[in-house]
Amino acid sequence: MHQTPLETTQLGKTGLDITRVGFGAWAIGGGGWEFGWGPQDDDDSICAIHRALDLGVNWIDTAAAYGFGRSERTVGRALHGLAGDRQPYVFTKASLLEGPGRVVVHSLERDSILRDAEASLERLGIDAIDLYQIHWPIPDADIEHGCAAFAELKEQGLVRHIGVSNFTVEQLRRAQQIAPVETLQPQYSLIDRDAETELLPVAEREAIGVVVYSPMASGLLTGAMTRERIAQLPDDDWRKHDPRFTEPLLSQHLALVERLRTVADRHGTTPGAVAIAWALRNPAVDGAIVGFRRPGQVDPLVGAADLRLDAADVATMAGRD
Repeated sequence: MHQTPLETTQLGKTGLDITRVGFGAWAIGGGGWEFGWGPQDDDDSICAIHRALDLGVNWIDTAAAYGFGRSERTVGRALHGLAGDRQPYVFTKASLLEGPGRVVVHSLERDSILRDAEASLERLGIDAIDLYQIHWPIPDADIEHGCAAFAELKEQGLVRHIGVSNFTVEQLRRAQQIAPVETLQPQYSLIDRDAETELLPVAEREAIGVVVYSPMASGLLTGAMTRERIAQLPDDDWRKHDPRFTEPLLSQHLALVERLRTVADRHGTTPGAVAIAWALRNPAVDGAIVGFRRPGQVDPLVGAADLRLDAADVATMAGRD
């Protein structure tokens, strides 16, 4: 079946030419850990990855922490045996370790990061990580240690490019003293706009690559999330207890979804695709990480990269029309 090629863009100065939508692999880490998403079928995950690749998506973003290795193992299984021209870029992250009771423990110590990288490469079944990112700048005092370890991995050829996630501009500046930070990964959506204040303008000015996560606010803006569905989320789905998914914020967010639905109807698409297209409108943003758990979720959202929103659409989303 012929597919129109997906639009691509340069990721900062990395030289990587990425599709504007990437496959986000947080949710396929499943449940049973601090930031889990409830039960997940690995075969569904693999089919979703293959569907995204079939449609032309050319990068996957995962992390060692997602299911404490489960997401990376699943990605590795999905990529195993694929022809060279179908192999996507693989982005992953380090610094979150499994603590007692499967809660997250932070470490930016050199030896911990070197072990993390080795374990990630093994689970993913690859020789080098295309983009390796510090997952969180915690502990803050150890940022320089972590960056030095990342630079060491790049020197060894185990990592091709270095990025950071969830950093402030001040933390970015410190990291840049130690190693060239080529990309940023902030949270960015219609309901999480902090990155607009300082981080995205700096990235645009300095041509630092940006891939944003949770452009649909972890499913809240998909159009499929209702009060009833939230009430029925498994107890090991972190969203069930997140303030954005509970009152008083929930009513505001569901009202926003209805405005997204109005725009989606104009374009013959879904509220989720509109939310992703909105994030991609920011000139600093190169790509959006979109989470998929089943193959059926992929098609309606991959097209968000080609969705052009006009001033009237943006006014509708802001409730100004």
